[in-house]
This record gives sequence, C-alpha cells and structure tokens, in this order.
Amino acid sequence: MARLHLFDLDGTLLHGTTAPVEISRQLGLEAEAVALDQAIGAGLIGPPEYAARAYELWAELTEADVAAAFEGAPWLARIRDVWAEIRREGDYCAVVSLSPSFFVERLIGWGAHAAYGSRFPAVPFTEPVDPAGVLSAAAKVRIADRLCEEFGVTRADCIAYGDSLSDKDLFSAVPISVAVNADRHLSGISTHSYMGGNLWEAYELVRHAR
Repeated sequence: MARLHLFDLDGTLLHGTTAPVEISRQLGLEAEAVALDQAIGAGLIGPPEYAARAYELWAELTEADVAAAFEGAPWLARIRDVWAEIRREGDYCAVVSLSPSFFVERLIGWGAHAAYGSRFPAVPFTEPVDPAGVLSAAAKVRIADRLCEEFGVTRADCIAYGDSLSDKDLFSAVPISVAVNADRHLSGISTHSYMGGNLWEAYELVRHAR
C-alpha cells in the first residue's frame, strides 16, 4: 500500500521562520509579521484575523517580492531529494499549510504531488481575502482526508510532519508523525522527533515504516 507524507510549511520545511515573515521581509515589515506569528501562536488571534492583518501588511506586494521571499527563505536541506525518493517509492507527498496559497503552491515545482494553503487573491491584490478560504488546524485534517481519497490511501497510510499547534489535530489523526524542530504543543503526541536542518534526516526516521 502506498503512503501519503503530509508536510507542514512554517517552522517545518522553513527553518525557524514562516512564509508570512519571509514575505513581509521583502517589504521591510518583518517585525510586524513576527508579532502576528506570536499572536496566533499564543492563541490571541485565530487564522481568519491573522490572514486579514497579513493582507493589510501586503498591500504593496508584487509577484517579484513573493519570488524573492521564496528563493531566499531558509529551507531545510534536501527537500527535493526527499520528495523525489518518495515518488520513486511509489508514495505521495503533499504540503498543507495555513500560509498563503500563492507561496505554498510554489512547492509543486519542487516535486510535491499537491500543495494547499489559505486562499488569498492573486498578487498584486485587487480584491479582498475571503475568510472562508483561510485554513485552520481542523482544515488540515479535512484536506488530508480529501488527499487520501484522491490517492487511494487511508489515514492509516499517512505520515505527518509538523512543528506546532496547527499540526496537533493532524498528528492525532494519523498513526505516524514526525515533530520537526517542534514546540511544546507536539511533545508527547508525535511518534518521532527531529531537531536539525536536513529533511532527509527527518525522513529517515520513517522511511521504512509500514
């Protein structure tokens, strides 16, 4: 039976940062984005309010800014190697993130079978962000179920990789999980834990698990 590897983005594939922070850095608004991350991490705001505030920060955002943020971000090493190996094994890999879809979907080009993020309008913005399209921790599980159906697997065949509170629901829903540079929210509920900067090393923990 094939397996489905489900990767978080912020703090997981991105080491020590988030897509909104990297995007905001291009506009000289890094501090504002970090404050937003701290607010949602502390539970002071939810995903819809986070998305609305980020949208306001990015009023002047261009496609060139997004490309620069993506290319210059501190990614874990060997992401593309891991996804190529997953494909060679006949398995599937997907990214499911609360970050903006216009950033997350760029990972299709690195070999992910699917990439889901919170739905934002195209850059540069000419229409508002729709709160209904903003993802949550619970939405990650719903998307995982949809991907299972698409790829012909079940939750029992899934492996989740994440780092924080937004991954907790998914970690509870699948049998194998890897906490990657994770915070306290995932302690005690992950089957494996990895600290470091190389995704291949995290993947090795579950590479032969069936």
